[in-house]
Amino acid sequence: MLKSLDPLLNADVLYALRAMGHGDDLIICDTNFPADSVAKQTVHGKLLRIDGVSSARAARAILSVMPLDSFVEKPAGRMEVVGKPTEVLPVMTEVQAEIDKAEGRSWPMGSIERFAFYDLAKKAYCVIATGETRFYGCFVFKKGVIPPAAA
Repeated sequence: MLKSLDPLLNADVLYALRAMGHGDDLIICDTNFPADSVAKQTVHGKLLRIDGVSSARAARAILSVMPLDSFVEKPAGRMEVVGKPTEVLPVMTEVQAEIDKAEGRSWPMGSIERFAFYDLAKKAYCVIATGETRFYGCFVFKKGVIPPAAA
């Protein structure tokens, strides 16, 4: 255990979060997402896991150490419900609440069509699989920057 770090952030996840640079994308996915095959195509090249928790709980852990990219309009996105792109499911509302809490403001997610989400995921830095069993528990976060401390 380490002080002030969410215990869900295992060594592999922490390594990837630290290695990511400004503008790199991270995927949080549910149990139905083709996580292993997609992860093999990412920059990191292997699947990371935060097992046994919801997408929202994994998002809380990740956003406790990773800033979102303030240089883009939508630094977080959700996979759209097929045939209902504007529908917002409870799992999406829960992740949105974690984003808003971590960033200290309302910062609505973008919406990404299912197959476009798969394509984006293959180009991401990494994929983190969760224990989320609800459909459409898949999200993308774009890493931001931490400004230097004032002297």
